[in-house]
Amino acid sequence: MKNKLLKVAIIAALGLSAAQLQADERATAQTDDDIKADAAENVESKPNNDWEQDMSTDPIDVEDFVETASAKGLAEIETARMALDEGTQNIHQYANRMIQDHKNANKELNDIAIQQDLEVADDPKLMDKAKAMMLSIREDESFDEAYIENQINAHEETIKLFERASHSDNDAIQAFAREKLPTLREHLQMAKQLQAHQKR
Repeated sequence: MKNKLLKVAIIAALGLSAAQLQADERATAQTDDDIKADAAENVESKPNNDWEQDMSTDPIDVEDFVETASAKGLAEIETARMALDEGTQNIHQYANRMIQDHKNANKELNDIAIQQDLEVADDPKLMDKAKAMMLSIREDESFDEAYIENQINAHEETIKLFERASHSDNDAIQAFAREKLPTLREHLQMAKQLQAHQKR
């Protein structure tokens, strides 16, 4: 049962969708420095009150959150490593940012899990399966196109997960989710900027 849940979490983390098989040809992305600057500016202009904007959001079970969030983090790290190996220079800075931020987040989440006797995702076979699925959905897309599109889908799902956790009655999980939401929103904006400039 646990493996099934982790598999679902990783598939969701990758943001796999049928739409990825129908991507149009896109132009070369703008430089990573410009994308990062644009994303940071857009995020900075938004208030950091995600948990206050939708108080109707149902809080998520703490165990489910820790397991799913850690699985998503691992999938982000693994696919970012693939991006460094198979993607073009246009996405390398973004991929490095994903590795750094999600490693840090997973370490913090692991510390919380240890303190509260909770389990984090750590199944290497599922990571391999996730990477294989990432490659299988490319079809006629370049790796860059497939990676950027799944990053948009993955971060949209992760933001929803963290928004639910921001309502948790577990103080440590609530604080963790609220702290990470602005960064996740920045990641999403960066991915959208990459996609927009590829379409030009």
